[in-house]
Amino acid sequence: MGRPRHYDLDELLGHARTIWLERGVDGLTIRALSAASGASNGAVYHAFGSRAGLLAGVWSQEAGRFLAFQRDRVREARLDGDATAALVAAALAPATYATDDADGARLLLAVTADDLLAADPGVPARTRLLELQQELGALLADLASVLWGRRDRTAITVVRHCVVTLPGALLLNAEEHTDPLAAYSLEHAVRGIASLSPPQPSPV
Repeated sequence: MGRPRHYDLDELLGHARTIWLERGVDGLTIRALSAASGASNGAVYHAFGSRAGLLAGVWSQEAGRFLAFQRDRVREARLDGDATAALVAAALAPATYATDDADGARLLLAVTADDLLAADPGVPARTRLLELQQELGALLADLASVLWGRRDRTAITVVRHCVVTLPGALLLNAEEHTDPLAAYSLEHAVRGIASLSPPQPSPV
């Protein structure tokens, strides 16, 4: 049997993203991508290793774009030296991103990195997912440092609540991800949290 023909990975990911958006996550399969792209099933398997690897590849590409977008919003907010504004910008980034790219936001919200990791997507995809988690962790630590001069677990956890937990609770449960009332509530909740330094870590 001959080796599968190689296809441009970005091209395959583009086709896969379109399928995901049009048919939902369940509609993105190796066979569907093969039919849409003209690549053989073998070529798609060669590129992604499995359906789990395919899903992780599409999601990771979108997540990478979002994290770059979020870092840019934080950087812009810090230009005037306002650390709280930077935290608010990070918290509101999902809503801002949804305004700019509703499809991308919808794709990101379909699954979580933990869901994809649990599906055993293969070594390359797992490595990329873990890299993205580390990138987010670095951003959270930087925000804790700018806000309170701390990088301990407690401070970083509080920032995570502001940037991950609260947006998930307020924005994802709103009728629209750009719901102004949800964004208003989120901003003022985050500003309140940022106003005081978190409790010191419990002694070990």
